[in-house]
Amino acid sequence: MIKGRVWKFGDDVNTDVIYPGKYLPITDPNEMKLHAFESVYPDFVKKFNKGDIIVAGKYFGCGSSREQAVSCLKAVGVSCIIAESFARIYYRNAINDGLPILTAESVSKKVREGDELEVELESGVVKNLTTKETIKANILPPFILEILSSGGLIPHIKLKLKSQKLNLK
Repeated sequence: MIKGRVWKFGDDVNTDVIYPGKYLPITDPNEMKLHAFESVYPDFVKKFNKGDIIVAGKYFGCGSSREQAVSCLKAVGVSCIIAESFARIYYRNAINDGLPILTAESVSKKVREGDELEVELESGVVKNLTTKETIKANILPPFILEILSSGGLIPHIKLKLKSQKLNLK
């Protein structure tokens, strides 16, 4: 169960807005997170509480395929992103990095900045605890839920390989 306060964005949030390209040489997640959304929310990192949730409109994560646009949000402590749609590569990068991500029709019209949400990934149920409305998100396939529960694709593969080695003995 994921629970957090909403940070709301509109349509077409591109990866340069999420993590500006001029910071690509930075590899330390603790330094990377300081630049998340700095051009549109200069105080984003200072005001963000670990576990908060991002809600957006259509085509979140469009633009460059940079993985840092996912890594920096994970480092900030984003617990989940719910959008009406995502750019394909951003969607894949989020799953591969273990950042929960859901699509829900008209979600940007159903929540307001600061609302508190409770998200159940397995069922796709999103409860707006502020308005008492329930939103139905698209359910993630079981293999994606497994990757997310492992913490991302690499930890998931390591667990699978470890399990195979144990079965060989």
